Amino acid sequence: MAKVAFLGLGVMGYPMAGHLKAKGGHDVTVYNRTFAKAESWAKQHGGHAAKTPREAAQDCDFVFACVGNDDDLRSVVLGPDGAFAGMKKGAIFVDNTTASAEVARELYAKAHEHGVHFIDAPVSGGQAGAENGALTVMCGGDADIYAKAEPVITAFAKAVKLLGPSGAGQLTKMVNQICIAGVVQGLAEGIAFAKRSGLDAEAVIEAISKGAAQSWQMENRYKTMNANTYTFGFAVDWMRKDLGICLEEARRNGAHLPMTALVDQFYGDVQEMGGGRWDTSSLLARLIK
Repeated sequence: MAKVAFLGLGVMGYPMAGHLKAKGGHDVTVYNRTFAKAESWAKQHGGHAAKTPREAAQDCDFVFACVGNDDDLRSVVLGPDGAFAGMKKGAIFVDNTTASAEVARELYAKAHEHGVHFIDAPVSGGQAGAENGALTVMCGGDADIYAKAEPVITAFAKAVKLLGPSGAGQLTKMVNQICIAGVVQGLAEGIAFAKRSGLDAEAVIEAISKGAAQSWQMENRYKTMNANTYTFGFAVDWMRKDLGICLEEARRNGAHLPMTALVDQFYGDVQEMGGGRWDTSSLLARLIK
């Protein structure tokens, strides 16, 4: 059992922290910008609630975070009330936020100035994966530090892997989002084409889903897409944030992402339709208006 803090109790962080307590058996203290939510988590799971990231991180062996973006991450890590100010020497900060590789490298360096360690560890699997403790976790950092953190991370993960030095986890998550964008757009176009052709779209997908066209998105989203229902999984607003990170990194490293840039624009269309909180499969909605 380790002493653990978790910062950020959104749709992902709330259940992830719960798995650290229930499945991992750790002593967990949580922090959330809305203190009432931290109190609610502590009451439900038998852990502790803190009013600042520094208080939550005090004397912890591991500090986890899952917040919104680079600025949110800096706000819970740095400054007099930030986690680094409260962490003991040698403690490990594991960041599950989907953020930029740039901020991961920045905080990795800052951590060493404080005598602590930092691993960027974004996750994939969505809200369902978080609730079921079945996330995929992509890590960047030092191998010896990762080896210490991996057994703790597995409380909410089905797969955990170190991909390279600091920033590699975030870069891998960018690859993940780039691939998802293309797959979902292809699936949306296929369903739209089937409907325009007078075919039974559900029957068509059932027929092709066991062949080369098969994907997780097809298996898990085609029925809800066909029903024009988009209340499952990862929201368009968050996907646009992630694709923006991908495109910014591509401008730095010279990668060409024409498909990603185009799908990002399509998600902008969905937002203009009022679908910012729809799930990412809602790319179909703009094709069958």
